[in-house]
Amino acid sequence: MDTQAIRAQMPVLVAGHVPRNVRSFKFNIFDGQPKVSTWGFHIDPKPFEGKVIADTGEAIIVKIGRAEFAVLDRSLLTEVPVEGAKVQVQPYVRRRFDGLRADTPEERTEYTADGTPYTVQTHILGSAPAKLPIPQPRCPELQELINQLEQLPAPDGFRRVTHLLVDAGARDFSFVDPLPSDIIKTPPAISFTVATAKFQGQVTLLYERADDLYAIELRRDGELVERVAEVFFDSLGETLERLIDDGSWRRIHVQCLSGSKPVRH
Repeated sequence: MDTQAIRAQMPVLVAGHVPRNVRSFKFNIFDGQPKVSTWGFHIDPKPFEGKVIADTGEAIIVKIGRAEFAVLDRSLLTEVPVEGAKVQVQPYVRRRFDGLRADTPEERTEYTADGTPYTVQTHILGSAPAKLPIPQPRCPELQELINQLEQLPAPDGFRRVTHLLVDAGARDFSFVDPLPSDIIKTPPAISFTVATAKFQGQVTLLYERADDLYAIELRRDGELVERVAEVFFDSLGETLERLIDDGSWRRIHVQCLSGSKPVRH
């Protein structure tokens, strides 16, 4: 989608949909690129509803307020609505392994002096963690692998590697947590299954002590399909993206609430 061309066309496209006593309007473009707040943090957009007012062939224009509009990249839509349809839209948001938005505040229970419990919610601006559903291991090398997956950026620069795993449908986690004396004979490892257009099966990340590097193995029905050795820690995201990320996470989910039947993509 040519965003510069869309910006130039917007005054004409919305001309008949802005009240006469309103001299300006605003719009957001959703083209698969991450949104950044005024403080410079990546943000995950909330779902919104509106009415489709135009279809340029490249973009769908949705009126979501009195003088506010959303521009949706047509090629990313799960359904292409017709003009006049009322729609609900959910652009991509980072999620945790439990399915909740990754920017959901963390909750913990604390107690008053007399033992009465109360709930505290904590949210750090710009934070959207996706923690691996794995208990704290004893092996330092396995701890470091978990920390790297949770903290290192995916190649898109918006997600962390664990968000990439969530988007690939990673589940059924298991791990190998050896004693220091067994680290070569039984390498520390994390395994899980994924289901994407690129690969369906089991993925295993192993730490190889001799080289101080990682290896990634793909298995289907117990048989080794591919093995990538000598993976540096800062290449984990790039390698996993190549092996299992099909890019479908960028899709903009559209649900028609009224109007004619949409076209499915």
